[in-house]
Amino acid sequence: MQTLDEMRSLHLLSHEQHAQIGAWIAAGKTPEAIMQMPAHLWRAFTLASVLMNFDADVSQPPLLEYGG
Repeated sequence: MQTLDEMRSLHLLSHEQHAQIGAWIAAGKTPEAIMQMPAHLWRAFTLASVLMNFDADVSQPPLLEYGG
């Protein structure tokens, strides 16, 4: 939900889209259920993800910090 909240704070989703997508994700207990999201919400979520460059963020390996 943090990513969804960030999409809202960046004005990539409307308040209504944020609420509807959040409710759908909360109700969908499996990835398959979430993938059944209505098309208009899925498009809004996908566009917001692209605009945030979300895929690039999650595909990068974590940074290792040197503690010495």
